[in-house]
Amino acid sequence: MSMARVQTFIPAVAAAVAAIYLCKSTVAALSTPGSRTRTSKANTNSPATIATSTVVGDKNSKNYLLVGDIGGTNTRLALYDPSSFEEIHYKEYLNSQYITGPRHNTFEKEIFTPFLLECCNQERVVFDDASIIVACFAVAGPVNKNRCILTNLGEDHAHEMDKNNDNNETDISRIDPAQAMVDAANSEIMIVELDGDSVEKNSNGLLKYIKRCKVVNDFVGQGYGLLDLKDTEVEELIPGSKDKIDPDGPKACLGAGTGLGECYLTKSSLHPEEKHECYGSEGGHVDFVPRSDLQVKLLNYLKDKFNQKYRVSVERVVSGKGLANCYEFLSKTFPKKTRKGIQEEFESADDMQGRVVGVNANDKDDPCPLCVEAMEIMMSAYGAEAGNCAMKFIPTGGLYVSGGLTHKNIKFMSGKDSPFMEAYYDKGRMSSLVDQIPLFAVMVEDIGMRGARVCASREYESIVA
Repeated sequence: MSMARVQTFIPAVAAAVAAIYLCKSTVAALSTPGSRTRTSKANTNSPATIATSTVVGDKNSKNYLLVGDIGGTNTRLALYDPSSFEEIHYKEYLNSQYITGPRHNTFEKEIFTPFLLECCNQERVVFDDASIIVACFAVAGPVNKNRCILTNLGEDHAHEMDKNNDNNETDISRIDPAQAMVDAANSEIMIVELDGDSVEKNSNGLLKYIKRCKVVNDFVGQGYGLLDLKDTEVEELIPGSKDKIDPDGPKACLGAGTGLGECYLTKSSLHPEEKHECYGSEGGHVDFVPRSDLQVKLLNYLKDKFNQKYRVSVERVVSGKGLANCYEFLSKTFPKKTRKGIQEEFESADDMQGRVVGVNANDKDDPCPLCVEAMEIMMSAYGAEAGNCAMKFIPTGGLYVSGGLTHKNIKFMSGKDSPFMEAYYDKGRMSSLVDQIPLFAVMVEDIGMRGARVCASREYESIVA
């Protein structure tokens, strides 16, 4: 039975029954390459967990939270019972296989609908006439009016949208999302957008149960996720950082993954008993400032590569793609230092080039010297930007370095002599200031999902409380 047949059932109860039947008969077919799934086996709510939930509502209602962390490389989704922090169903999707193909695919059709169909196969998931889903998606890009055009997804084509720009870095914030999608539909341009209001209005299949859909910047999700971190999930980059934390002080976070994100959190000075509120930024797109003669050459190389007259974003160096840029520059500058096998793997890796460099830089038995040098350049720029955040926000509540590149490459960050920390401390007259900031490496990757759940829970509370 196809999704189209489910949509032909008009009565709500019949549609729900048909959808559940469809889930059970097709879930195996939906487990395609490019996705990873995990499902909880039982609801093991503890009294402490329920007590800390922000949800207030009818415990017997069949309501759910749909939470997503949508980056430049992967989309991660999870379904929750509003009264539990244990996921009912979780799945990861590789965007290059589901979204950025030859057709102009949408998250609703290619990812959200199949995911909800799989959720129906779980015994704990039953939709009825009164069911609602409250969704929150933390998305990698600037958010305007509950819409986001993803910064690092489809960007190779996005610059064609701005013919008057004299460089290849489209000003994403100036693109009108509605017009961009019309232009994309009539051309070969790929603009990848997620519109929360459009998701709410979608009445196709199981999407009709989504009554509220909030789109937030991915680092707003990261910021709220900080509030859920345990002591065991962070590593002090400055010894004694945990003892320095001011619980009422501002917090800040930066993290390198596919791109580089930054955010900050504050409490009200008049009502410090209230929760932290998070504010996103596009700090990853500030200027890259070289710190050595070699990095000056890297800057000039990147300006040529991206057709920039004067500057490039720090994200062009500090990110998975940035790590690939660093290695590419070094391999062309010092071709005799390349290793044939690694070079061939790098050139054929497409979006995974940064991973090739990272794996070979961290090889315990035989690390690639050129990959190590690329990693050290990236980490130096990473530490310098972390120091900039420390000075701009003075986050006495903690400065957290998150993202996939952090915990995977922690040996290049730990210790006062590491490339990261040397650059962090190199702030001239302000070196003593940055030394007083509680500084942590986040050793888990799911804080974006945790933060999106916090946002979804707050939205749910406003509906059912």
